[in-house]
Parts: sequence; structure tokens; C-alpha cells
Amino acid sequence: MPEITWESPFCAEGSSCFRLGTDADGNGYIAVNGQEENHLTDSLDALRTLITEIKAGKADHLL
Repeated sequence: MPEITWESPFCAEGSSCFRLGTDADGNGYIAVNGQEENHLTDSLDALRTLITEIKAGKADHLL
């Protein structure tokens, strides 16, 4: 299991809190706060694109 460095939780109004993480191999992680053991893994570029699209309002239903 890689060593994941988790950032502070991001919480939207009335929604679950999410955490983003990275490891030394260049992978990105996203998980519901408090459930980091059940994370999704992808490349940093893929997760960066997902977050950019969400912030642009294209997938706000995911938050």
C-alpha cells in the first residue's frame, strides 16, 4: 500500500466532505472524509481534470 498524503477535507454546503491525496509515484486519490481506506485512484492529471470540471459547474451534481 503506498503512503498517501491527504489534504484537508473539502466540504460543500449540505454535502459530504471529500479529501484529495497524492503519493510519491504520481498517483492521485479521492475519498469521502473518514473513509480514506475506500479511495479512488487515478493519475494526478485525471483527477485534476475532474476537479476542474466540477469547479466549472459541469458536474456539480457530483458534490
